[in-house]
Amino acid sequence: MNENHMKNPTEKADILLEVLPYIKRFYGKTIVIKYGGHAMKDDKLKEMFAMNVIMMKYIGINPVIVHGGGPQIGAFLEKLGKDSKFVRGMRVTDQETMDIVEMVLTGKVNKEIVGLINSHGGRAVGLSGKDGNIIEAEKYILSNEKAKDSPPEIIDIGMVGKVKKVNAGIIQSLSADGFIPVIAPTGAGDKGETYNINADLVAGEVAAALGAEKLILLTDVEGILDKKGRLVNSINNMEAEEMIEDGTIVGGMYPKVKCCLKALRNGVGKTHIIDGRLDHAVLLEIFTDSGIGTEVVKD
Repeated sequence: MNENHMKNPTEKADILLEVLPYIKRFYGKTIVIKYGGHAMKDDKLKEMFAMNVIMMKYIGINPVIVHGGGPQIGAFLEKLGKDSKFVRGMRVTDQETMDIVEMVLTGKVNKEIVGLINSHGGRAVGLSGKDGNIIEAEKYILSNEKAKDSPPEIIDIGMVGKVKKVNAGIIQSLSADGFIPVIAPTGAGDKGETYNINADLVAGEVAAALGAEKLILLTDVEGILDKKGRLVNSINNMEAEEMIEDGTIVGGMYPKVKCCLKALRNGVGKTHIIDGRLDHAVLLEIFTDSGIGTEVVKD
């Protein structure tokens, strides 16, 4: 018999056995994944992501997906001739814009993700934060510090919200019944109004409410970089706070790290910021010793 023919199946068996300890460790556990960035735009990466979460479900892990949709919202607004305005990275959301945000996130992006997973053999269910009152929200108040001894200026950015409470019962029931919940980052106010909420923040709050083993944030960068631009593989909460204070963690990485820190404080086992541009990024993080990107853990 051909030697090469024998070698390849053996190598495949070895790889499967290497994965076994991770399957045992995470069997029955919940892993929340924030899905966004390039991984949502590249067709090949989209298919890989769908197959990754399906594999997780079939081997007994419970993936819960929270997705973004900023580029898709921006593109739709542009088609309508409506400018996108941002303050400190947050989209200014008047009522007309909120209607579009809700339509794109829950009616288009969410259903595309659900359809992709289902077409590859999974059982996904799309949800918005308003379904079953999963995400109770309140208006996000943005303030701008002025001169000393003067009250801060309040900046109204419209229907942008923050999570007040996550009611996780529906998510838990769906996971227990074999479904993969896919959640759009909108929430309901006290009067039933809809709020647009940062998807990273929603993912962190959902992970905490579910007592998740892991929170994984997909990004378009390697992970957290030090002052010399080198990837930091692992960092604890104290080190992360120091990197924020000394200005190493800034820009788009800042809210992601703050999200991880809050999730850790609220009981999530580990948090990870990984490069979603890599093939099979989620599986590489979960099923290898070294993982990819940066893990943020408790000290």
